[in-house]
Amino acid sequence: MDTGLEYPEIREFVKTVPNVMWLRPEMPFSKVISEYGYPVVSKDVARRVRYAKRGSPWALCHLNGLNADGTPSKYNERYMKWRILLDAPFFVSDQCCSVMKERPLHRYNRETGRKQIIATMACESARRQSVYLKIGCNAYHKRDPTSQPMSFWTEQDVLEYLRMTGIPYASVYGEIVEENGRLTTTGAKRTGCMFCMFGVHLEKEPNRFQRMALTHPKQYDFCIHKLGCGKVLDFLGVPYALTGGETP
Repeated sequence: MDTGLEYPEIREFVKTVPNVMWLRPEMPFSKVISEYGYPVVSKDVARRVRYAKRGSPWALCHLNGLNADGTPSKYNERYMKWRILLDAPFFVSDQCCSVMKERPLHRYNRETGRKQIIATMACESARRQSVYLKIGCNAYHKRDPTSQPMSFWTEQDVLEYLRMTGIPYASVYGEIVEENGRLTTTGAKRTGCMFCMFGVHLEKEPNRFQRMALTHPKQYDFCIHKLGCGKVLDFLGVPYALTGGETP
């Protein structure tokens, strides 16, 4: 799925693989954020903010640390700090992935009868862990059946497998090295969509945008200034300038 948001090195690597069908979304990212909103914090938080802005009672309850029936909820207290997004000078939404990835893939599935094999891992997020615990690797019962054969793999498993087999991978990750008894990469740790802001508030510096300023200045400028991600990160209190210097 070529969203146009992948790192250039990822796209170049995919071009080396034979028999690849390139799918593209109907709507570019710039239109997604203008019509739906920016992907910030997490899908769960962004979804609640999106519904709360529409006046949805359950979403408003969750953002106030309550259950849908208005009773206190320890679980939903985690959302209270993000009530500030209700007054943000920009829209917030969880719809980016749905519009740019899921809808085109579902359409392709219907047109071809082919089903998805997805390389997501349960360790990547609480949401993915929850899905894995409920359905396992194969969800053949879904309307659009999928298989996630790597669900039980960890990041260490992947790096060890690559180092052991010598299978090629995208250059953006750099070399696989061992530090303090654990494997890591000298380049990017994760890639995904370059301009996605989910989880960036949890990252240590240099975060993904600070690294992007150094490694991909053209994309950084487009993201921060032209797409307006800079104002969103400012609102969240997330640094994005080059460490000790000005933004490009």
